[in-house]
Amino acid sequence: MSTTSRVRVAFYGCGNFANRTRIPNVLQTNSVDIVAVCDSNGSAAQETATRFKIPRVYQDAYEMLDTETIDVLYSIVPAYVRTDVEVTAAQKGIHIFSEKPQALTMQVAHRINNAIQQAGVISTVGFRERYRPIFQEARQYLTDKEIVHVRFQGFGGLPPSTEGGPKTWWEEMDKSGGQALDWGVHATDYTRFMTGLNVVKSQAFYCERPAYANALSTSFNYCFENGATMTLNFVAAGSGPKNEPRFTIFYEGGCLEIHGYDKIVVNGEVLYEADEFDPWLEQDKTFIRAVQSGNASLLLSDYHDGLFSLAPILAGWESSRRGGECMDMASFMDDA
Repeated sequence: MSTTSRVRVAFYGCGNFANRTRIPNVLQTNSVDIVAVCDSNGSAAQETATRFKIPRVYQDAYEMLDTETIDVLYSIVPAYVRTDVEVTAAQKGIHIFSEKPQALTMQVAHRINNAIQQAGVISTVGFRERYRPIFQEARQYLTDKEIVHVRFQGFGGLPPSTEGGPKTWWEEMDKSGGQALDWGVHATDYTRFMTGLNVVKSQAFYCERPAYANALSTSFNYCFENGATMTLNFVAAGSGPKNEPRFTIFYEGGCLEIHGYDKIVVNGEVLYEADEFDPWLEQDKTFIRAVQSGNASLLLSDYHDGLFSLAPILAGWESSRRGGECMDMASFMDDA
């Protein structure tokens, strides 16, 4: 489409991400009209429409797709909700923004991916941190390094209690997957982005106890295509150590640490200190530019690439159900 044409956007999902980030961001971009919103919770959809002066409201996404003339669908629903709405949108020639995680099963993710590939529409996934300069700086530094091991660690408070039953879908592990799914796909994706390596084997263990709605800890082991290894750990025990890097990437001859979103330290010396940056806004603006120009190469990932960040986490989750069985990624993705 012409870069001067107005882009007609619809939102599927009216939760926090849509209201706090994605809709305000899209409204900051040039030549965009948000024509409709949809949520199974009709009052939530209406509140969003009223807040942002969006003209039409739906509770049925298929009805919205059949009724509206749409260029872009922002799918901002939880992964467990996704079935074939994105498939239908792609078949109608609608470009797809998918929040992460893309799906709870590879079967659903493959269906959506196949529809996107067959339709030739532009797509991306909400891996916003690829757009943050600190990760791009790390990627540049590691370009000529031989990666040996990656360590990711995340700490948080105790999970919600199971007393009285789940209060939200997040407290149902079979729907949310806990932090290992929510932030695990991020950690996997940014590791892939920084190192250029894909995961070939995945194994995981979960510490789950009846008193808590989500896992108290998860521990993943990866093997990459060059033989390098990765440990990815989430611990929800109440608190964690301070001032430790979230990512530590060991390579032949040294290591690179990423401390929050603040700085990169290489072999004990500060390599890079970050300025304030909004990766959410940068990603949304880039996605709209890609649609307007028809140039998908502006994007740092597409839906298909996102499958290689989703699959290791889903495979690890399945590994934990099988007592820690090591999962071959090619077989796991093919079996889906």
